[in-house]
Amino acid sequence: MRYPVVIHKDPDSDYGVTVPDLPGCFSAGETSDEALNEVVEAIECHIEGLLIDGDPIPTPQTIEYHRGNPDYQDGVWALVEVDVSKLSGKTKRVNITLPERVLNLMDKYASEHGETRSGLITQAAIEYIATRQEFAG
Repeated sequence: MRYPVVIHKDPDSDYGVTVPDLPGCFSAGETSDEALNEVVEAIECHIEGLLIDGDPIPTPQTIEYHRGNPDYQDGVWALVEVDVSKLSGKTKRVNITLPERVLNLMDKYASEHGETRSGLITQAAIEYIATRQEFAG
């Protein structure tokens, strides 16, 4: 999943990073690069907590969606990639049947984006379920 984050810096502080789609999730670092690396870990921990509690994972919105929020006016926007497939415990091997055309599309997409087939399926399923829960709730 790609989460939009906003980087902010006060004159006498480190860089701070806030994740608008995950209230209470934030991080910091001495440099903007360090802060962006640290926020990925913060997002993973936050999502892991949601999974443990059985709460839905919020679907990331676009930067444009959040840009109008006055809390983030002075920030710089970025996108960070979080591999949710590695979260929440052990993996379990399953056997599924897919049309060959769909499988080829998935493998091509995964390869082009540095992902695995399993990671892509996991991420797609989590995003699909989160979207359905948002509309149902």
